[in-house]
Amino acid sequence: MQLSGADLTLGTLRGLLGSGDSVSLEPAARERVLASRHIVEKLQRGRKAIYGINTGFGVLADIRIAPSKIEQLQENLILSHAVGVGDEIPEELVRLMLLLKINGLAIGFSGVTLELVDRLILFANRRVHPIVYEKGSLGASGDLAPLAHLTLPVLGLGKVRWKGRQVAARDVHRALKIRPLRLRSKEGLGMINGTQFMAAYAVQCLLRFETLLATADVIAAMSLEAHRGSAAPFDERIHAARPHPGQRQTAANIRRLLARSEILPSHADCEKVQDPYSLRCVPQVHGASRDAARHAAAVVEIEINSATDNPLVFPNGDIVSGGNFHGQPLALVLDHLAIAAAEIASISERRLYLLLGGDTVGERKVPRLLVKEGGLNSGQMLLQYTAAALVSENKILAHPASVDSIPSSLGQEDHVSMGSIGATKLRRVVENAETVLALELLGAAQALDFIHPLHAGDAIEAAHRALRKRVRFLNKDRLLRDDIEQSIEAVCSGEILSAAERKCGPLHRW
Repeated sequence: MQLSGADLTLGTLRGLLGSGDSVSLEPAARERVLASRHIVEKLQRGRKAIYGINTGFGVLADIRIAPSKIEQLQENLILSHAVGVGDEIPEELVRLMLLLKINGLAIGFSGVTLELVDRLILFANRRVHPIVYEKGSLGASGDLAPLAHLTLPVLGLGKVRWKGRQVAARDVHRALKIRPLRLRSKEGLGMINGTQFMAAYAVQCLLRFETLLATADVIAAMSLEAHRGSAAPFDERIHAARPHPGQRQTAANIRRLLARSEILPSHADCEKVQDPYSLRCVPQVHGASRDAARHAAAVVEIEINSATDNPLVFPNGDIVSGGNFHGQPLALVLDHLAIAAAEIASISERRLYLLLGGDTVGERKVPRLLVKEGGLNSGQMLLQYTAAALVSENKILAHPASVDSIPSSLGQEDHVSMGSIGATKLRRVVENAETVLALELLGAAQALDFIHPLHAGDAIEAAHRALRKRVRFLNKDRLLRDDIEQSIEAVCSGEILSAAERKCGPLHRW
């Protein structure tokens, strides 16, 4: 795939992550990179002080650097800024950082050499993934520390993950028969100024959230059937009267999932009047999270096709300092997404709690705690405990990081976004939400088994069968840890969603 700096999408990134496709620069992008570099080389020979080219950085920007020390300046910048701590981030996120950095440089406003861009492309195509650490960025002057670690192996420094193991960068250079690069003027700054750490997390979480949202509708519909609830709250007229896009999409999904249900008409005349909110208000709650995700996706797709370097080198020869490295646009939507994902988990836990109460409607009784011989067996009681623990954790993690700021660089960088913190905690919230949905799925599938042979909607039965290929019916107490892991995998892999969609067609994502 050719990267142009202008048309990268979440969809194309999903494809790149899931395939072995190589990337390259679009010819026009190569020309822009060359032209931008020519401007830098021309101006660096002049007497004028130009930030990032012949000056210090941050609070040291007023110090002029001698021409003979410009390359050392760039290397020192990387060495001094590689101060990341905490856990090593997963390889998929590092790969995203590489792809996003290449795309950002392809815009042609950074003034770096084509040689540097080609080295990043080589790393991406040969799956040479620098070791990057989770903590250290403030999300303002670029993701400085993470991007410095991303850059170290270009210089033959630090470590990388390659062919399934951690190795020294210099050993990879020898194996690939290439030499470490010597950064030239502006290149160190061009590498570490940018929001690619935050953006990589945002991309990965949005891709996971896209699957999570549609899967949440499938599992909620299964819980509705298993609780023998009412389909009336999903009437299209209700949602046309309050036409938020996500709400209408969710209601439409549920209606399709419930099609051809035998369970729903079987209790049409029962004594129930209204269902609890966790069933009745699925369109309103899931839908609001859908709308949040749609907005976040729009912001992220602008960001990943933006020049977030500083200063920027424009085609007319101007080099202008600004603040495009500031992560505030991402920081706000990362926090919003965390809240949206936390709410999906919160309402899911409530549905699981309802299911555990059992049901005496009709001839097919659903026992309390979803197991025969309750008392001797505890059944699925503890699934709700785990779900409650994760929902409680999400409440803490959903506190916005973007409302905080601690000045740095002796006050030069006096307002920061903390978007990197929002990014890392969002990933934990999404992971927790996936797990809570997997726990609800176990409960809904178990309850549905007690109602059979009456059938749920065709799509729901297909989703049920998909889970049962991994997890057998709980006839009596057994170790549930393996069941939980299998259910999580079925949710995260998209198996449950795909099984349902094969019956009812594609569901709305956002």
